[in-house]
Amino acid sequence: MKGNLKTLLADTLTPDELNVLYASYDIVGDIAIIRIPEALKQYTKLIAKAVMQTNKCVKTVLCQTTPVSGEFRLRKLEWLVGDEKTETLHKEYGCLFRIDLAKCYFSPRLSFERMRIAQLVQNGEVVTNMFAGVGCYSVIIAKHSNAEKVFSIDINPVALKYIEENARLNKVEARVVPVEGDAKLIIEEKLRNTADRVVMPLPMKACEYLDSAVSALRSTGGYIHYYDFEHATKNENPVEKVKTKLSEKLQRLGVDFEMPVGRIVRTTGPRWHQVVVDVKVER
Repeated sequence: MKGNLKTLLADTLTPDELNVLYASYDIVGDIAIIRIPEALKQYTKLIAKAVMQTNKCVKTVLCQTTPVSGEFRLRKLEWLVGDEKTETLHKEYGCLFRIDLAKCYFSPRLSFERMRIAQLVQNGEVVTNMFAGVGCYSVIIAKHSNAEKVFSIDINPVALKYIEENARLNKVEARVVPVEGDAKLIIEEKLRNTADRVVMPLPMKACEYLDSAVSALRSTGGYIHYYDFEHATKNENPVEKVKTKLSEKLQRLGVDFEMPVGRIVRTTGPRWHQVVVDVKVER
């Protein structure tokens, strides 16, 4: 979210300090998550209080002190001001999500993608969400489509508890099915040839798990929504780079396919992009 943070701090920080201040930050429910540049560490509490002043809905400000990493996709969060907590209730497209930001992965910056996928789901489809987190894709799909089942796989046992709770909160527990474990093993043992559509919202592992996504589809084929991180120089197209990588791997898997949609979801760093490609697979 971009607010008037720099304007609010203009009388306190120097122009050089304002230049390195991150103007954007995430708000999840009533919690704001900010990052503080090393050069501004002495102003940490001041910046946190300014965030609360800028956003009246914010009751807690946390500072992200490490990147997202590890098997559970977690980041270290330091409490700064407000209520000392990491759990909140977040609303998105008419759905409620209870989330503990210290124990589960969640990004509000993917909200458009979650609804975009939900609007593509056809009546009676079975969807497999290979990296479900707290169930945001799964619940929004179940709430905004007539999917028959949404299998929601995650290796984090805490995330599974939140999938169950969020499905109940949104009255879709009959169709959202939490499954704990590694997506490769779960698909191999239980979910081969069952899905009309597979969602892969974990860019760090999507390429490695692509063969499992293909095997999860019905024998007649279906759709895969593939997310990846890609670096692109000034003259390169990150979407085309991902499509090329995908094409090479799908050809090795011996399937016919089309790529009707590819787009940049967001920029994640200098010349780094998160990309989604929708793949239509035909056996």
